[in-house]
Amino acid sequence: MRLLETAGVTVIELDYESGWQDAIELGRLGDKRGIRVEYRGHENIAVSSPAALVAGLKQPKTTFRQRNLYCQFELSELPAGELEQLEAKASKLGDYILAGHLMRDVDEVWG
Repeated sequence: MRLLETAGVTVIELDYESGWQDAIELGRLGDKRGIRVEYRGHENIAVSSPAALVAGLKQPKTTFRQRNLYCQFELSELPAGELEQLEAKASKLGDYILAGHLMRDVDEVWG
C-alpha cells in the first residue's frame, strides 16, 4: 500500500507466495494511480554452463518463485551422479533443471 502512494513508482512486483491473492485488488488501486502491479509464480533462467548451474544453486534463493533452469549446454557434460545431486538440490528449492531447447522466454541469465 505504501508503494502505491510513493512518487515515481511505476511498477510493483509482488514477490511472495500469497501475492496472487493481493494482485487483483492492488492492481485496481494501482491502475487508478498509473502503477502496474505484477505477480509471477515462476521465472525462466538461461544457464550458460555447468559451472554456472553449480554456482547458481549454491547462492541463497531470494525469491519464492519456481525457477526453471534452462541449461544452454549438454547435460551430459556434468560428471556422473552430479546431475542427480543438482536436480535433488533444485527440487528442494522448488526449481527445475531443464534442457535449453525447451526455453521460450528468459528473465535472467546465469553466466
